[in-house]
Amino acid sequence: MPNVLIIDDDKRLTGPMRFQLEAHGFAVLVAADGHAGLRAAIDSRPDVVLLDIMLPGMDGWQVCQEIRTFSQVPIIMLSALGMEVDRIRGLDLGADDYMTKPFAFAELLAHIRSILRRVQWDQSRAPDSQLTVGRIRMDLASRRAYRGDEELALRHKEYELLSLLMQQAGSVLTREQLFNQIWGTDWLGDTRTLDVHIRWLRQKIEDDPSAPQYIQTVRNVGYRFASAREVAL
Repeated sequence: MPNVLIIDDDKRLTGPMRFQLEAHGFAVLVAADGHAGLRAAIDSRPDVVLLDIMLPGMDGWQVCQEIRTFSQVPIIMLSALGMEVDRIRGLDLGADDYMTKPFAFAELLAHIRSILRRVQWDQSRAPDSQLTVGRIRMDLASRRAYRGDEELALRHKEYELLSLLMQQAGSVLTREQLFNQIWGTDWLGDTRTLDVHIRWLRQKIEDDPSAPQYIQTVRNVGYRFASAREVAL
């Protein structure tokens, strides 16, 4: 039974949401402020976190950032803040999805099921080889990545994206190919999350993220990872 942690102080929303989720087979825990939500995320090890932004004590931005220091649990942000800048901020802080209030429960349920399917698919893969391009190396068996001798601290999707790009080094991958492989054909969130993750990766592996050597943009098509012969050690 998947465990859902709801961090939201609006009882008019959390009560019905909890009832509906439990009726669909989920175990649900509700926290009404940011500090309590963070403690619950540590103690209960949920499968999905539904996180409001406007919270007492510690806002959702801070909670998301803190959760990402110890867990890669999928986080769906729920907020009345629907501006593009708010969506991008949520993704920058490590959220996996962003839904604007008000929303129908059926839509929320679809987002939760979609994100759980992607997690299960990611965990079922068992790579057993190594990839090396220039100073970037990936050990797929241990799911570790390195820049020179330094191990990279990658988020779950950053790792998956880097792995896919490096496995196809030298070839152009379209935005659609990248999106379908990493987020799935049933992804219901913002497509700009791909660009956010590319930016994060460049900040971690490139000497100069503004003039990338490894992850190259192919205008109006997608991205390619430089081949080994293109990159000097």
